Amino acid sequence: MDRRALRSLEAWKNDGARKPLVLRGARQVGKTWLLQEFGRSHYERVAYVDCQRDRSVASIFAGNLDPARILRGLAIAAGTTINPATTLVIVDEIQEAPQALTSLKYFAEERPEIHFAVAGSLLGVALRSNASFPVGKVNFIELHPLDFDEFLRGTGETELADLVMGQDWPLIDSFADRLIELLRLYMFVGGMPEAVARFAKGDSYDNVRSVQLDILRGYEHDFAKYATATVSRRIADVWASLPTQLARENKRFILGRVREGARAREFEDAIQWLCDAGLVHKVTRYTKPANPIRAYEDAKIFKLFLHDIGLLAALSGVESSVLLQGTGIFEEFKGALTEQYVLQQIIAARNSVPMYWAPENGNAELDFSIERSGTLVPIEVKAEENLQSKSLRSYIDRFHPAEAWRFSLANYREEEDLTNVPLYAIGPRLYLDHSSAGQQSEPNDA
Repeated sequence: MDRRALRSLEAWKNDGARKPLVLRGARQVGKTWLLQEFGRSHYERVAYVDCQRDRSVASIFAGNLDPARILRGLAIAAGTTINPATTLVIVDEIQEAPQALTSLKYFAEERPEIHFAVAGSLLGVALRSNASFPVGKVNFIELHPLDFDEFLRGTGETELADLVMGQDWPLIDSFADRLIELLRLYMFVGGMPEAVARFAKGDSYDNVRSVQLDILRGYEHDFAKYATATVSRRIADVWASLPTQLARENKRFILGRVREGARAREFEDAIQWLCDAGLVHKVTRYTKPANPIRAYEDAKIFKLFLHDIGLLAALSGVESSVLLQGTGIFEEFKGALTEQYVLQQIIAARNSVPMYWAPENGNAELDFSIERSGTLVPIEVKAEENLQSKSLRSYIDRFHPAEAWRFSLANYREEEDLTNVPLYAIGPRLYLDHSSAGQQSEPNDA
């Protein structure tokens, strides 16, 4: 598959100030494949070790954290020599060796010439609990499920993907029906690499759904494996409530729908665990588009979305027959799948979770806003071709933003104070004025 993160890895490799790399992302988004594919195509050899499969690897980091000593051990475990200029060192499932995370500090300080990359399951959870993590001594790259552009390329629709990226709107309009059909398929298949690969080779929708359900079961197994008994039960309760939460007209997360009489402090750790694991995205509310925007954030009011639209469809029990109902899938759960889709594209493009606007009196609500050129761009998501935008109009009349976007099934059009962008072509719009390299020196807790 052509993953955009490969370009981020190339930028990391060529960076003269390169630090050890931590590749973060939810389980099953393709971290291991990505690093191995990058190593195969950009280095003479790869020294790959897996701390979970080979317990002796974890013991390498249990003693002295001298980089020279560790490199000798890794070379033996990987069965290869390590040449600093031509070898990519990969330590996978690093959460099984907590001291390995600490060792990255010494590689950054003493052996910066080593191309050192690590990944692991639930790495976000491990990073939060590791008090000795070397903040400032590593680079981060976030890996997300495939976005719609990657899905098109992964299923053999490269020419259509290039057309969309080129933003030739008259020609794009000629293929609108085909692009809507492909978007409908993406909303069922989603962006988990195994599900996309099975779909691309012609497997049935039932087989794709089986892959998704296996992934969901794996996540649910992790709740008990990586959290305390009390917290794991609450994680499971929050997780199970998500389809119901998103099926409401107002998609604000309500604890009462998780458990009657539930109190916020009882579920804070459970929600944070899901965020750290990369399984959900927490979209918080702001009340005024002013700098700094966090000064106007109401963090107690938020929406929770999954990290992948296909998994949301599976968790919600959306049947493949919905694909045959024209554009009906866009309106499922009061447009929840469409909002999930837009959120997923925003995060894939910008490596940050947007916020949403709702005034204090609650008589309007805008789906998302992103920061661009120092200002907030309001975004309204429409699950159909109806272009009435009462909430967006209310926002524009009140705050007069420099630009505003409406994402819908209608064709591209520029109006006096807003632009309508077809849902299947929002990716390039989201990359405008934003670096897609994805490298960070500090964790992004958003």
